[in-house]
Amino acid sequence: MELSPWILWNALITLVYIPILTSLRNTSNEIKRVDILLNKTREELPTHYVTKAELHKDMDRIFDRFDKIDEKIDKLLNL
Repeated sequence: MELSPWILWNALITLVYIPILTSLRNTSNEIKRVDILLNKTREELPTHYVTKAELHKDMDRIFDRFDKIDEKIDKLLNL
């Protein structure tokens, strides 16, 4: 069997383009996966943060506790 230039050219193109196309496909799939993960993160992230109203409410509770402790310390020192 004779190796014609067309067969060699097709073999060369196959050996070069198949890895490139496979790499592009894998990269595309990875980009889609990362995009999905990013969207999930954007959806879940706000649930981890406290709102301003909740923060003020919690801080007020802490300051009330400190005031009660301060009153108890004052009572102990005045005895």
